[in-house]
Amino acid sequence: MPKFIYTAKNYSGEKKGGEIIARDEKTLASQLRSDGFLVTSIALVREDQSASGVQVKFFDRFSNVPLKEKMVFARNLSVMISSGLTVSRAVGNLAMQVEHKGFKKILNDIFEEIQSGKTLSEGFAKYPGVFGDLFINMVKVGEVAGNLDEVLKIVSVQIEKEHDLKGKVKGAMIYPAVILSVMIIIGILMLTYVLPQMMGVFKGMNAKLPPMTQFLVDLSDAMKNNGIVVAIGFISLISFLNYFLHQKAGKKALGYFTVHVPIFSPIVKQVNCARFARIYSSLLKSGVNSVEALGIISNTLSNYYYKEALLKGVEDIQKGVPLSTILSNRPDVFPILVSQIVQVGEETGKTETVLLQLAEYYEDEVDQVTKNMSSIIEPLLMVVIGGCVGFFAVAMLLPMYSLMDSIK
Repeated sequence: MPKFIYTAKNYSGEKKGGEIIARDEKTLASQLRSDGFLVTSIALVREDQSASGVQVKFFDRFSNVPLKEKMVFARNLSVMISSGLTVSRAVGNLAMQVEHKGFKKILNDIFEEIQSGKTLSEGFAKYPGVFGDLFINMVKVGEVAGNLDEVLKIVSVQIEKEHDLKGKVKGAMIYPAVILSVMIIIGILMLTYVLPQMMGVFKGMNAKLPPMTQFLVDLSDAMKNNGIVVAIGFISLISFLNYFLHQKAGKKALGYFTVHVPIFSPIVKQVNCARFARIYSSLLKSGVNSVEALGIISNTLSNYYYKEALLKGVEDIQKGVPLSTILSNRPDVFPILVSQIVQVGEETGKTETVLLQLAEYYEDEVDQVTKNMSSIIEPLLMVVIGGCVGFFAVAMLLPMYSLMDSIK
């Protein structure tokens, strides 16, 4: 008969787990239910399980699923497991309900993995691009501790807050992105269609053009006569920038720019501090130790300087340095408030609670900043647009005045 690893809890909240021999999952669940326990997770023990590692296919590394889909999945999975369903049945049920085709395929594969004896975290680990280190490690801790339903509830809240943060930042950037895009399109149309017709008059009179006008004429000729070359050059530039920003030097340059430029610095710091505080609080609450937690967070934060600070923090915390001291040594990325709040948590033994409050504070700050973003960026856009329009107008008017002077 097969052997299973299980975790279960009774109606009073008492938990237990271990290995047990049973005919199948249903028999095991019935046996535990007769003892007053509801199964929260079951995994078949295979003789070669210890030797089998998680193999990640090449294209599975790049699979991605919207945050909203993962949030709903984590929340529903938590409810189903806490209601007494086994992990395999819960995942199977959710796979049938999910509308996103890519996610449905992933969940069906994870269901088959669980049926073959793998744990839920091992199934998630096959798709690092979908679930990420945070999700996978928290589920792994929940499986070991026997509180998978509670951990999944924490994960769903974390993903929800992540979704809200990204939505606010993206929403704030839509307005300037649209304005700049329209301005670039109008500029290209002016240079390729409008300007050549206007300049035909001056070229026919062999009039000497002012430097500003001549610059626009040369730019217009280059775009009109060498459109393919210009397009290839533009695409090459975008490709190079994309490649550069994925290299260490590019990440470092972008990180420095966003952290130190006054316009971007406040919101970048608030977003990263909010994510750090909430993720760290969630990991501690799930039972992850400080060293592992900092390592996981360093892989979830995208800014180079925050990753660097946390990776250095892993080394320091292993030497016994308090986290508050580690954060206070990096005032360029962690404001003094963060280290002070963490210090209070360390002294009172309530680090999880104070970090959660800190996360909520910074999330409120991000909400306020993003609401005011349009009023901050709008004057800058007006200056840029006004400068471009003014330059174009002056370049068009100068040859007219020169022509009138030559007629007089």
